[in-house]
Amino acid sequence: MTSDVPTEPAVLDAAELTSDPELAARFAESAHRILADLVGGGAALGWVDPPSRDEVADLLGRVVAAAQAGDAALRAAYLDRQLVGVGYWLRYARPTHRPHADLEKIAVDAAVHGRGVGRALTAALIADAREAGIEVLTLDARGDNAGALHLYRSLGFTEYGRLPDFVAVGEHRYDKVFYMLDLRRHG
Repeated sequence: MTSDVPTEPAVLDAAELTSDPELAARFAESAHRILADLVGGGAALGWVDPPSRDEVADLLGRVVAAAQAGDAALRAAYLDRQLVGVGYWLRYARPTHRPHADLEKIAVDAAVHGRGVGRALTAALIADAREAGIEVLTLDARGDNAGALHLYRSLGFTEYGRLPDFVAVGEHRYDKVFYMLDLRRHG
């Protein structure tokens, strides 16, 4: 007996996502649910408290517009047409930094952790960066996020800096770790 549940996520880009009216209509709300649940559980995604629906919708609107202008890439991972992960990078705005981009967020629904969704999203975003002519893809992560740091290293990212005890979450302090992937060398 075989299962009808897909084992591999479908990873859509911004154009594919916005061209499907059903998925596009649910995208911001579904992304908000994932982000709010993860942040509420203590995930290191840049918020101390879960973001509001409006904040997530505004962020995603800006990323989609930047993707349409060639200054970003947005990827959404679906299992059985259910959003289970989202990630994006943004090109740096300064003229001297234009060949580079920052991988801003990778967020995967806790219910599917360990199923390759984060890897699929990150690999697709790396491919998008190569296609867009990005030379160096950077990111930062909280030092206690061992799973994400392992994933990034396994995809060729290297650590290029660390700010000890830089991230403050209440009374807790965490390192801020900087990673880079030089696409000029990993081509």
